[in-house]
Amino acid sequence: MTDTPLDGIPKTILVGEAGDIREIAVLYQEARELARGPMLVWLGGYRSDMTGTKAAELARLAEEQGLACLRFDYSGHGQSGGAFRDGTISRWLAETLAVIAAHPTSEIILVGSSMGGWIALRALEELRKQEQAPKVRGLVLIAPAPDFTSDLIEPALKDEEKRSLEERGYFEEPSEYSSEPNIFTRALIEDGRKNRVLQGMIESGCPVHILQGMRDEDVPYAHALKLMEFLPADDVVLTLIRDGDHRLSRPQDIERMRAAILALACP
Repeated sequence: MTDTPLDGIPKTILVGEAGDIREIAVLYQEARELARGPMLVWLGGYRSDMTGTKAAELARLAEEQGLACLRFDYSGHGQSGGAFRDGTISRWLAETLAVIAAHPTSEIILVGSSMGGWIALRALEELRKQEQAPKVRGLVLIAPAPDFTSDLIEPALKDEEKRSLEERGYFEEPSEYSSEPNIFTRALIEDGRKNRVLQGMIESGCPVHILQGMRDEDVPYAHALKLMEFLPADDVVLTLIRDGDHRLSRPQDIERMRAAILALACP
């Protein structure tokens, strides 16, 4: 029996301290009675939300297998409170850890899409420092974008974007996925430098499966190859999808995602 239907009304968790409290919208499905297995945790991308195609398919997979599933929107995203322009990797990471802590379990699988792949890697680091935290059984990273602010955005900044960052504290660019432009703030970029993970060996301590489209114009597949250089040689799988784009939301892409999760959740 689920605590919240697949498309039900989310509950709210308060995260932050006085003066910076934000309401985080959460969709949580309890594990089926007597079912054993890890809780699946969805970590979405920049400006995405927990009701997107891949997130919904994750919830459906969890229901089929009787597993618990946890989805939520970062502050400034979807149904959560807070201003998007206040968002940083540190801020969204803190919300991730708080939401996981509010749903105690022994094991989890982190499924991160795009920026969510970066959040997943940072969450793994932080959870391993906590004595009472759940064990991370595995990571499934979909078009992961670790360190995207320093590795992908900063090197490509145009002069006018640099001026906008300096004068206004942000710059905008057209979005392929929305009529509203993407907004990148100086705070996001500066905070991104503090959260870099592609600087030394990433001690994952668990299997990792990366799904990456080779026609991804947002996060080039060379970035996934770079990530591989920082992961242990064992228990890491990279699946390159020749005709795949950044979304990886086609039926065949969803099947790959499901298979990767099932291989970790139900070996």
